Amino acid sequence: MDRATNNKGKPAGSQPAFIGAFSRWADRLRGRSMEAGDIILISSAIIVGGITGLAAIFFINLLAAIGEVAMRAQVLLGSAIGLLDFMALAGLLVGFIVDRWAREAKGHGVPEVMEALLIRGGRIRPRVAIAKVVASSITIGAGGSAGREGPIVQTGAALGSTLAQLLRFSEERVGTLVASGAAAGIAATFNAPIAGSIFALEVVLGRFTVRNFGVVVMSAVSASIVGRGFLGDRPAFDVPAYTLHSLGELPIYLALGLAAALLAVLFIRLLYRVEAFFDHWKQPLPLKTSLGMVATGLLALMVPEGEVLGPGLHVIGEAIANNFDLGLGLLVAMLFLKLGATTFTLGSGNSGGVFAPALFLGAVLGGIFGTVAHTIFPDIAANPGAYAIVGMAAVFAASARAPITAVLIVFEMSGDYKLILPLLMATVLATLLAEALFAESIYTLKLKLKGLRWQRGRAENILHSVSVEEVMSRKLDVLPQTATLAEAYTEFSRTHHHGMPVVDGAGRLRGLVTISDLDRAQAEEMSTDTPLTEIATPRAHLLVAYPDETIGVALERMSRRGFGRLPVVSREDHDALLGLVRRSSIIRAYQIAISRHQSLRQQAQAEQPAVGADAQFVEVTLDATDALVGKRVADVSANLPADCVLVSINRDGHTILPHGATTFRAGDVVTAFTHREDADRLKRFLCQDETAAPASRDEKKSEPAS
Repeated sequence: MDRATNNKGKPAGSQPAFIGAFSRWADRLRGRSMEAGDIILISSAIIVGGITGLAAIFFINLLAAIGEVAMRAQVLLGSAIGLLDFMALAGLLVGFIVDRWAREAKGHGVPEVMEALLIRGGRIRPRVAIAKVVASSITIGAGGSAGREGPIVQTGAALGSTLAQLLRFSEERVGTLVASGAAAGIAATFNAPIAGSIFALEVVLGRFTVRNFGVVVMSAVSASIVGRGFLGDRPAFDVPAYTLHSLGELPIYLALGLAAALLAVLFIRLLYRVEAFFDHWKQPLPLKTSLGMVATGLLALMVPEGEVLGPGLHVIGEAIANNFDLGLGLLVAMLFLKLGATTFTLGSGNSGGVFAPALFLGAVLGGIFGTVAHTIFPDIAANPGAYAIVGMAAVFAASARAPITAVLIVFEMSGDYKLILPLLMATVLATLLAEALFAESIYTLKLKLKGLRWQRGRAENILHSVSVEEVMSRKLDVLPQTATLAEAYTEFSRTHHHGMPVVDGAGRLRGLVTISDLDRAQAEEMSTDTPLTEIATPRAHLLVAYPDETIGVALERMSRRGFGRLPVVSREDHDALLGLVRRSSIIRAYQIAISRHQSLRQQAQAEQPAVGADAQFVEVTLDATDALVGKRVADVSANLPADCVLVSINRDGHTILPHGATTFRAGDVVTAFTHREDADRLKRFLCQDETAAPASRDEKKSEPAS
């Protein structure tokens, strides 16, 4: 008789004993009451927080140990040669670790957690936690310009996901434990449990409920207690008690908020431009990461003591404590060199976070504003250090689109609550302006480039995965434009419709009449012999939908004017009536989207253990000349590589989950998942056809649009 197996297909006895005992206790409680289920979830969150706190301590100590080795290399080989040689070696190691064991550990980590929540129900491979800690420790310890928070957020999320899967939690609770682990990572790393909790809800989970908040807070508190027990309870920065010296400073803080938005957008675009360059460069990942680290080291040699290396938080703390008494020229150099160092480190594929670099950039930008303002208006702008604190929050908020987290993280890291007015004003202004200038945050842009749409409203999100063509009503009852009101009354009584298209003798769309139009005609006592065209909405005033649009786009158009239906017409002939989108179509689309979304998640989960580290995403933008354009997925699926999964098609900013009847169109951004050895063939197939020569297509086609 076969032994019992757990949900991973492994013998149940292969679990650690304490996990098995906890799981059995959870199973007994789960069936008793909702309150018992909440106790299980909170207990799990506390465990995740404690383990994440210990992981953060291990990570910080490992990072420090690698930093010591890097310093010894500089002593032995000379500061410049030792720095560059050690960073090159570190890049090689990081590239090997990421390429061999966990591609998810590449880059800054938080988007990978969001992707797991979006398409895999929060399921993250346990090995990601180990790979991320080791790779990030090497990157940052060697001097790479990256932060500690991204790695520990991803590590905490992986720990939360692993425990949730072992306990066979529902998808919703898996997501909650993933967010709890992320909150614990921020809490332990920055000694900031409040900011960690809000970050998890505002950025990672993307929604706020009382239950989620309570669970996430318990995890963050647990991690913070562990962190304080080993690292102390002092704030990250020791800063003077800066205050708003004069109301005349508010316009300066206003200008700082505007500049912070511009800097944040530049940071986002430059980072992903560099990442796209390295991704499309046909070289092994270890070589890319090594060159990225060397480029970072060369930039660091341009400033005293390499102050743009590492997270840079100690530089920020010292500068703020000394009221930012650095020279203006040095500040400008540090700003642009830190920007370049961070983009080279992370864009080349090394592992680390963007949280700390964003804080560094904001602090230096604020220091520049404060120094200039103090020089021009010494009696008004008395403390340049105060502007650095506000700048930190403003640039991070504009980069991550997380103003609440930004304000709280600065409060908790500095312990200074006296700058609340300028802090709130600059942070909110920077966030709004950055969003107006560039729709995606530093986290969501990576998802968008993979064809995934991250929104707070998930129901709206999934409706963008179903096309109008799939759910529109094709068999239509129509009214001829020669009909009278009497004939319209008869047809509406027979069909029980609330709205019907009006067509001419050739069946071309000429208008739309609704039951409300008939009610109005009756109220005005119009004759039953009145031509229908007297009350129908004419074609020139109609809003219409197109078959290749998503149902989400059609719903937005309907809700804007309160319409209950939209005629569907051809893009080539705007009077050729193809169908009708009704409210019932929206319900049908929602059901299809839910089913397809679940199917995609199951497929992604099934593929992940099968392909593991030797698989990758491939993304290509189709041109009008491509052979795929105009073809259906079903027509070309036989020519795709084995084990290839067409993940999504991004069309006009909306995500479509492809199926057999989906037609490829020019401008589509097609994302697929396949074995690494099949990636080049798949790119050539998507760009042209399966027989195209490897060099027949310029790889810049898949470069993300700016």
